[in-house]
Amino acid sequence: MDNNKRLIWLGGKLIPVTEAKINVLSPTSQFGANVFEGIRCYWNEEQQQLYAFRLDDHYKRLHRSIKIFRLNSPYTTEDFKQGLIDVVKANNYREDIQVRQTVFVDGLGGTWSSCEPINMFIAPIPKGRTLIEGKKGLRCQVSSWERISDRNLSPRAKVGANYINSRMAHLEAQQNGYDTAIFLNNHGKVAEGPGSCFFMIRDNILYTPPCTASVLESITRDTIIRIARELLNIETVERDIDRTELYICDEAFLCGSAMEITQVINIDGYPVNSGECGPLTKKLFDTYYEVLTGKYAQYRHWLTPIY
Repeated sequence: MDNNKRLIWLGGKLIPVTEAKINVLSPTSQFGANVFEGIRCYWNEEQQQLYAFRLDDHYKRLHRSIKIFRLNSPYTTEDFKQGLIDVVKANNYREDIQVRQTVFVDGLGGTWSSCEPINMFIAPIPKGRTLIEGKKGLRCQVSSWERISDRNLSPRAKVGANYINSRMAHLEAQQNGYDTAIFLNNHGKVAEGPGSCFFMIRDNILYTPPCTASVLESITRDTIIRIARELLNIETVERDIDRTELYICDEAFLCGSAMEITQVINIDGYPVNSGECGPLTKKLFDTYYEVLTGKYAQYRHWLTPIY
């Protein structure tokens, strides 16, 4: 499908994406006054079915973001879910997609402190899966920008304006010749990447910063921790990580709904695993996709059929 011809859900109506408009003076346009979720849906060719991954968990987090951001939202979980199903069906997607679901402050002439009127858009778009192969991976720079924290702009809420922090770090890293960045938090410990959580492996133990280390309460992060412990019997530890540990780790990767699992092959010029994808990262990657496609019965409740 031509992406310009796809349909989008806006304010309860299915309309062509080229007709989906908001006022330039709305608080979401002027100040980033919105909260959102990025939801992955995966096509199962054998079953001829499209599955939304951990949909209920995404909506629990969306409600939490709405609460923290003090929006007077009229939307229920059923509204969220039905809107997503309706717009995906209307586009007849039968491939892997990502859905951006955003609750925002609409209207004309509101301010940065406006809590209403509230509107929502739901925008699905095709998005293929990450591929791990050879020496392909991310070259990361530890950012000079500090990760936002619960003392200023809490990363616990997925607020549109929060991502300016990620923008600054990501663009700085790219200007310096890297692919993306790794943040330190206000205590000087490793936090996460721009829009992604961080994991490293040392001596066959999987480490990731705790949710109190200025990181998003990531659904992908939680998925990886659970499959590492429950399926692969990999010892997994949530603890603070020092910067120099990045330079001596055996493997590392960033993860999130958008990037899934993507290996890190270099940090600040230090090669990680000789610049190749490590064996435990690859094992986690393969198992992650098996979970997404319903191979493991204990995780099938994470899959919501669209058709």
